[in-house]
Parts: sequence; structure tokens; C-alpha cells
Amino acid sequence: MIDLKQYEVWFVTGSQHLYGPQTLETVAQHSREIAGALGASAAIPVKVIFKPVLTTPEDIRTLCLEANSTPNCVGLITWMHTFSPAKMWIAGLSLLKKPFLHLHTQYGREIPWSSIDMDFMNLNQSAHGDREFGFIVSRLRLNRKVVVGHWSDAQTQKEIGVWARAACAWADSQGARLARFGDNMRDVAVTEGNKVSAQIQLGYDVYGYGVGDLVKLVNEATEAEITETVQAYLDEYDVVPELRPGGGKHASLREGAAIEVGLRNFLKAGNFKAFTTTFEDLHGLPQLPGLAVQRLMRDGYGFGAEGDWKTSALVRAMKVMNAGQEGGVSFMEDYTYHFSATGDKVLGAHMLEICESIAVSKPKLEIHPLGIGGKADPVRLVFDARTGSAVCASIMDMGQRYRLVVNVVDVVPTDAPLPKLPVARALWLPRPNLKVAAAAWIFAGGAHHTGFSYSITPEHLRDFAEMANIEFLLIDEKTEVESFKEKLRWNDLYYHLAQGI
Repeated sequence: MIDLKQYEVWFVTGSQHLYGPQTLETVAQHSREIAGALGASAAIPVKVIFKPVLTTPEDIRTLCLEANSTPNCVGLITWMHTFSPAKMWIAGLSLLKKPFLHLHTQYGREIPWSSIDMDFMNLNQSAHGDREFGFIVSRLRLNRKVVVGHWSDAQTQKEIGVWARAACAWADSQGARLARFGDNMRDVAVTEGNKVSAQIQLGYDVYGYGVGDLVKLVNEATEAEITETVQAYLDEYDVVPELRPGGGKHASLREGAAIEVGLRNFLKAGNFKAFTTTFEDLHGLPQLPGLAVQRLMRDGYGFGAEGDWKTSALVRAMKVMNAGQEGGVSFMEDYTYHFSATGDKVLGAHMLEICESIAVSKPKLEIHPLGIGGKADPVRLVFDARTGSAVCASIMDMGQRYRLVVNVVDVVPTDAPLPKLPVARALWLPRPNLKVAAAAWIFAGGAHHTGFSYSITPEHLRDFAEMANIEFLLIDEKTEVESFKEKLRWNDLYYHLAQGI
């Protein structure tokens, strides 16, 4: 569903006419070669487009305006092969609306000791050309990513690739439509927020619908559509006998399939990229959407439970960043703790809606009572999550700003089987440990809903936060509670003052 090859980043090189046409042609040749190598790198998921070398303020301004108006351009990679007087960049950068990465590299890897002369020195001036460019960007107080290293190095290309994925997610958010079925869960604070502020700051647009709008399409699902969807369930999952054709609960499976058909048709017709539901508003639906949500998330939709539209947008952004990678992305919730001498752990789960992309093996399709909401027993996928390093990320509306807090965790096998727990789940050890991580998370006001992923890293999310100009906080193996609290205090002061700068 999500194809990052539709996007492109422009490779932009700065120089000046002082060097003469021959040197500028060499600069262009080198830039073409670097752009081609980056575009061919498996680490960079988008097209890398070479742009002519920029040597005048007018050309720079024109290119920046062109980037703004080109939908599939998600950002620029800037590099100063030679010295490029930075006043030339002021007008263009002041108008640029797309993210950009400053690549601090040079064409040749090593100094040619026996042949280096002033011609070589005049051509290969990235060491101070990029510093001149860096000054004006800092003077303009513009967010950007800086990557230092030779362009052919795997680590350099990996860092560019991380930024490119974040840039794709940022582009995807601009004008994205989110559907809310019903309102937020009553009396819950953290799922609330200012939708107008979110559209201004983050680019996506939140629409509200009565659950009856969804029920209408569920009721319109044809027998053929339902049968086709049920067959997909039988083909893809380990379906318990009672849900199979002829089983005592097969009608419930067809109800779940009708919900998926209706929900999928609604989202497709409205060009939505994310959605929310709430178990407090199910009038007209026979069961809470569980299986349907799990499968739609698998296909790239963002989701937030209990009306949590901010988390649905975050999950969608992480889905975009993850496109084409192994590991998966899911909506998640810190559900219950395991305090133990073998290591304090968190059991992550939700009532129903955990994405199958994080499953360690083929999910089981089961039916169980929900115990909340007063509806019929819902069908759902049950599985254990794979093990390995992962992140939990949460976004909150703090009143005057948005805050993105991320915890690095290590997912481990459960200490014992969970035969009576009828939901998908993941068990993890937070870094540095539960005592520190939970305290830091709570001091930060982190939500109980998160976006969860094995393939997305703090670097992806930090780059995204920079593009969105929102606060970013990381909880990892280096975190100490007192220093973390101090950072929160300094951030409060900074963001308070920044409102008037």
C-alpha cells in the first residue's frame, strides 16, 4: 500500500562563478556521480534526483520554490562542493517549505599526497564551504539534519536513508485525512488535543463521523464481499474450528468480515490514511472492530483506540517510515507489569487492536468475550510478538506544543505460555530498566497509547520531530531520572521563550 519510490529527494550542490566554467563542469560531474550512487543505494528508499549546480541567489530561490510546488519531492540534500557564499542562500532557504539534509562530504575520500596542488584545493573546498552554509542555516534558525562522512560509506548512506524515510512520512502527513468514528473515550485526558493546532503544526486533517456513517457501509457489504473476505481469513490464519464454515460461531466471523468490508470501503472512498474507533460508541455494530482494525493496520493504515487520533497519525507516519522493511509497526499500549527478580518487564497489548505485522508466527483467529462495551464477542487475531530491539513512541498535546517521547525496549519471550490471554501481546524490558524508564515516561507525560516498531529507530523519530518542529525526548540505556527531569525543565523554558522569538 505504501510505495516510497513514488517520492524523490533533490541533490543540490552549491558553488560560485568565481571558479570558472571548467571547474563548475567538474563540480557538476562529481555531483551527478554522487547523486547516482545515493539513488542506487539500497539504504535510501527514494529516488535521488541531480539538480544543476547553483551559483546565484536567483537560481537558489527558483529551485526552492520549485521544490515547494513539486508534490513528490519530499526534501533536498544540500552539499557545497566548493565555497558557496551563503548570502546567496538566504532568500531561497527563507522560502523553502520542504525538509533538507546537509551532507558534509567531499568528492574524493583521501588527500592525494604526492599530487595535491592549489587547483585541487580550490576544487575540493567542502571543509569550509559547508561551514559557510552551516552558518547561514543556523543564523536563519532552520531545522535540518547534518550528516558527516564520505558519500560512498555505508553508514553515511544509512543516515541519509533514515532521514529520507522520515521525510516521506512528513510528506505523507501533509493534507492526510484521519477519520474518527465517535468521539474520544469519555473523561480521558491524554487522547484529547487541539485538532486545528495539529493541522497547523503537523499537516494532517481530522474528520469526525457518527458510527452510523460506518454502520451504513457495513450493512451494505454484499454476501460476495463478505465471503471473499472470510476466504482470505481461512487462507491466511490458523482459524479455530468454531469460526470455520459449519462452526457454531461462523456467523460471528461473517459479522467481523462485514465490518472489515464496510470500514475498508469507507476509508478508501474518503481517501483516509488513519482512523480511530471507541468501544463507548458502537451503536449499530454487532461487535467492536478488532480483526478489521488489525488487518487495516497491516495494510498501512494508522490507528488509535478510544478516539486517539494523535496516535493514529503517529502510527501512520511510522508505517510510512517502515515501508519495505522487516519488523512491522503496530498500535500498542503498556498494559500490565511483571516485577520480578529476573527483570522487571512490561506486557504490551490492547483489547483487540494489535497489528499482525509484528507477529512471530502465523496468527490464530479466535473469538472471545471482550468484558467491556456490552457487545457481542468479537473476533480477533491472537499471537506473540517477535523478540528483539524495538521502540515505543508517544505524542502528546502539552497545551503550547507537541511532545514526542520515545523509549527503546527489548522484546523478550514470555516467561511462560499465556493460554487464557485472548489478545495479541509483546513482553519487553524497557531501557535502561522499568524503574527509570517508567518514571521518566511519567515525568514527560507520556501517553499509555504508543506506536510500536522493531525497524523504526529513535533516529527516524528524531528526524521526524525536527521536520515537525516539535519537542523530542528519548529514554534509553543512558537515561537518568534527575537529568531527564532537568531536561524537561529546560525544554519548558526554551519552548516558552521560543513562542516569542
